[in-house]
Amino acid sequence: MAPTLTPAPEPADPVPPALLKPGTSYADAWRRCRTAAPEAFRDDRVLNLWDAAWRPDGRTLPATTPVDGTPIAGAPRLDGATAQRAVRAALDQHRAWRHVPLPERRARVAATLDALAEHRDLLALLLVWEIGKPWRLARADVDRAIDGVRWYVDGIEPMLAGRAPLDGPVSNIASWNYPMSVLVHAVLVQALAGNAVIAKTPTDGGVACLTLAAALAAREGVPLTLVGGSGGELNQALVRAPEIGCVSFVGGRDTGAAVATAVADVGKRHILEQEGLNTWGIWDFSDWPRLTALIPKLFDYGKQRCTAYPRFVVQRSLFDAFLAAYLPAVRAVRVGHPLAVTDPSDPLPDLDFGPLINAAKAKELTDQVAEAIDRGAVPLHRGRPDQARFLPGQDTSAYVHPVTLLNPPPSSPLHHAEPFGPVDTIVLVDTEAELLAAMNASNGALVATLATDDRATYDRLAPQIRAFKTGHGVPRSRGDREELFGGFGASWRGAFVGGELLVRAVTRGPAGERPPGNFPEYQLMP
Repeated sequence: MAPTLTPAPEPADPVPPALLKPGTSYADAWRRCRTAAPEAFRDDRVLNLWDAAWRPDGRTLPATTPVDGTPIAGAPRLDGATAQRAVRAALDQHRAWRHVPLPERRARVAATLDALAEHRDLLALLLVWEIGKPWRLARADVDRAIDGVRWYVDGIEPMLAGRAPLDGPVSNIASWNYPMSVLVHAVLVQALAGNAVIAKTPTDGGVACLTLAAALAAREGVPLTLVGGSGGELNQALVRAPEIGCVSFVGGRDTGAAVATAVADVGKRHILEQEGLNTWGIWDFSDWPRLTALIPKLFDYGKQRCTAYPRFVVQRSLFDAFLAAYLPAVRAVRVGHPLAVTDPSDPLPDLDFGPLINAAKAKELTDQVAEAIDRGAVPLHRGRPDQARFLPGQDTSAYVHPVTLLNPPPSSPLHHAEPFGPVDTIVLVDTEAELLAAMNASNGALVATLATDDRATYDRLAPQIRAFKTGHGVPRSRGDREELFGGFGASWRGAFVGGELLVRAVTRGPAGERPPGNFPEYQLMP
């Protein structure tokens, strides 16, 4: 009998090429900005805001979006002399604003929050294009800023009891990764507390988002200065100028160290949040399904967060169980173009992250991974792109897919520093002493987690971990509202913030008051 032949299966329908969600292009966002705040946007550039006026001064840097490499508006670079004039004008604003009654300050900040809420989706869309945030995380950044400041508006009176504004404006120099929930949030609370405020636009991204937010605040009479430029050029004005009452900095250790030296020279009040290698320890642990569920969340925004966890310190005898829980989870991480859809009616994709901040950072991180492997690190996972999550032919040079390395060599930056990207490293240990040493590798961190089944073990070991916040099997974050925030060791210098401490850090209390913080002469916990 002749064999029965099974017909070949019909070829699967090809996946239709992805397209940009209609109405979400950068050109669409820019047109909406010019309609919403025509005073702050020109045809092809944003303006600086100082002395209560929008000004076209400063040379505009060329810029591209990390999403697909196409041109977008860059930050205008002020020269040092113009920045000095802006700071002197901010001092005049400060001397007037400090006498504005609290009810009026509350009303103006509350009106600003209403305006931000009205333009919530436009602010979020700008974050997508300018810094590559997926839609879900971009909206969350805007919402956290609005909701967080509302908490202060509603409860500011007792926080200001017996306190007064500083003698000069607060100068804010922040990184690009959280323009709304960190920078705009801080600026509005500082103003609510009675200070004029200055913000430097991050060079790497967020210029249009911050410009729109500043325009909405300025319309309500909030005394805000927004300027762009290089840190080296503006350092004298924004950090060292005698008019400045406090310097608030968020960024890397190298730049932070220079700022710390400058404020120490002049004895200026300061809040300096710097990076640290946040670690996740695994010791006598067995709840692997819980860990599997958490891993993708730890990749939010490609680990471009000050509270990301790039290092796992794992008890050697548990390594096989750890891998069985970790690898399926990291393979499920979703990476792609934040605005690419299959059909115009589709919702925007729910991604864990999109591009890194720029192609240069992506290359730097990729080179560090390759070098670490050449020197002995073991690659346990290297993600590959899913082409269905990208537009046909788009520039993907700023995208890095998840990578996991075992035992990065001591000569590699990945051994001791935060990668600020989607690269996990794993270190194996055999004793509790080795566990603690590995978790404290960077001389201080903002957050840490110790996953162990035994509460007594956690209670015994957690105080020896040099992190401001330590979680028992759960991630810790910067926090909102009443939650405090700071860092140990080289990860933080100056006053701690969060809750009432943010208000205390930017106001004057009783004579001789020592604010909680990490200072050269003392460390005081709240």
